[in-house]
Amino acid sequence: MDLNIQNKIALITASGRGIGKAIARSLARENAKLVINSRSIEDLNNLYEELAPKTHVEIFCEDLTDSKSLKKLMKFLINKDLIPDILIHNLGGNLGITDPLCSISEWHKVQRINLEVPIEINREIIPYMQKKKWGRICHISSISGLENQGPPSYCAAKAGLIAYARSLGRYVAKDNIIINSVLPGAIHTDNGYWDNLNKKDPERVKNYLKERMAINRFGTPEEISEVVTFLCSDLASFCVGSAFLVDGGQGRVFFSQE
Repeated sequence: MDLNIQNKIALITASGRGIGKAIARSLARENAKLVINSRSIEDLNNLYEELAPKTHVEIFCEDLTDSKSLKKLMKFLINKDLIPDILIHNLGGNLGITDPLCSISEWHKVQRINLEVPIEINREIIPYMQKKKWGRICHISSISGLENQGPPSYCAAKAGLIAYARSLGRYVAKDNIIINSVLPGAIHTDNGYWDNLNKKDPERVKNYLKERMAINRFGTPEEISEVVTFLCSDLASFCVGSAFLVDGGQGRVFFSQE
């Protein structure tokens, strides 16, 4: 299947590990040009060495939650002539803030990493996409944005991201800019939450898979990255503001998509 995104420029936030890394690999397979991002230069260098023989790759090593990072990012993209055609917003997490009555400052940190950063980057990049009459933006949200699976601050941030993508997508679809969100369920990543929990309490993980996962296993980063890659293509041109649940039957919510 030809996705017709060869030589398209893709920025993938938090792409040093896990889902972000898998997305970079999937897009590299389609010969997109990549800008990979992480706070870890070691992770980025390892990914660069893997992908550079296959496609054009540039490294942007910055913490995007830093208030100064957006100016640095735009300067980098403009100077390198790498204004993205494709944006993948993979940056996120609960930051270990699990108290349902956490402070407002802690709440804001979770909103910042999951919601504010994508909004700021979109505001800068979308006008360029509008001029070209082509763009694809995919937000990695979570099943937690649909139902009670995680701390309130995280659930609220991911729900906000879904609503934001749904609403904004309607405004820019006329310019052939397709905005969507992908909602992963429990994904196993090396040194990730489930990997570490399995090392500490394998019985708990076994019970979780039996009781919660209809597919009786965790998902893989690649099972998310392939969906994301499709949404970056011309084939997704009718998917305006859609929210794609990819959870192995973990969720228990009914919801409709118009």
